[in-house]
Amino acid sequence: MTTHSPIADTPAATLDEAERAAVRVLLVDDHAVFRAGLRELLDLHGLDVVGEADDGDAALELVQETAPDVVVMDLDMPGVSGVEATRRISAAAPATRVIVLSASDEDNDVMEAILAGASGYLLKRVPVEELVAGISRAADGESTVSPAIAGKVLRRLRESTPAPSGASGLTDRELQVLRLIADGKGNSQIAAQLHISPKTVKNHISNILMKLQIENRIQAAVYAVRSGIA
Repeated sequence: MTTHSPIADTPAATLDEAERAAVRVLLVDDHAVFRAGLRELLDLHGLDVVGEADDGDAALELVQETAPDVVVMDLDMPGVSGVEATRRISAAAPATRVIVLSASDEDNDVMEAILAGASGYLLKRVPVEELVAGISRAADGESTVSPAIAGKVLRRLRESTPAPSGASGLTDRELQVLRLIADGKGNSQIAAQLHISPKTVKNHISNILMKLQIENRIQAAVYAVRSGIA
């Protein structure tokens, strides 16, 4: 039987090779054939795969041993689930970003992963170039969600009962940045729209995360929608 990787084998992404070569990646998936195919594709695109794990417990151990920049995490695994592993990694190694790579586009799976601390959520059917770009963005502190699921998740949030409104001491500029994050804008787009530097955008985002006591920009977008800010 011939087994094909769920991720399409597409031409190399246009990201700078030197920048991507520095990104250290840990793969977590209970299917060995999938991991092997994914490792080969990421190697071809200049990423440094520092290890593989087949469950959440092994993932946490390898994070502590290898200190990867980004963990590519499956959700449906025996033993410790991908969501729980994401939560533990986010608590034990906050400098390590987690991107979920799953076959599921169910709202509950997406929301649980995001609230557990995932910096991105991509579907296994995405082209490898999109995954490589997402890994690079995660390493740079940004977030990625597959367009196929982002819209419906935000709609679900807007239809749900809002959380108590409050800006937690955010300045007017920070509120502007937060609204643009909720609109799906990247740092360079926010900088251009507000006529400020990308470094200033990063500083504002750091302040927003600190004041809201949340871990990443996806959670910031969720907060903005549920609190009525966006």
